[in-house]
Amino acid sequence: MANRKAEIGVATGLAWTSYGGEILFCETTRMPGKGNVTLTGLLGDVMKESARIALSYLKSHHQELGINPKDFSTHDIHVHFPAGAVPKDGPSAGITLTTALASLFMQARVKHDVAMTGEVTLQGRVLAIGGLKEKMLAARRAGIKKLIIPEENRETIADFPEEIISGMEISFVNEVSEVLAQVILPKAKK
Repeated sequence: MANRKAEIGVATGLAWTSYGGEILFCETTRMPGKGNVTLTGLLGDVMKESARIALSYLKSHHQELGINPKDFSTHDIHVHFPAGAVPKDGPSAGITLTTALASLFMQARVKHDVAMTGEVTLQGRVLAIGGLKEKMLAARRAGIKKLIIPEENRETIADFPEEIISGMEISFVNEVSEVLAQVILPKAKK
């Protein structure tokens, strides 16, 4: 984590696995094409649905995000979650997928020192997730102190031991727009 830097199309997510919490990087790239989407990294059906929801959200909000709508049909997209041998599924990568794809289409970097988790709806609402304690412990192990989690999970944290939340800067969000405002860096002036 110490060697990472802000990049275009890469966001840091938090996941729950049978082994506990994990840090997941969502990498995206685009190339000239016809709007095809490739998803890799041993993703389950729910995670694939989250990627489709993220794209639909971005397409329907292209104007306020400053995305050229033609980019969706003139580029192919590849979304990858490294550690391809580890199965990944569940809806909690929604804001991570949306952030990585927004960054890609906006051509703006994502803060590398913030990890996030939350399900996303087509309207851009951020819904509660499970496994939060394990996810927060994974962030702590990785040295990440800034987290973005659903507002609906605020009460869950009240029950956590102090050693889990101590020193963590937690931002509670209701909407994807709040996430993007916090983690998408302004474009460098040319």
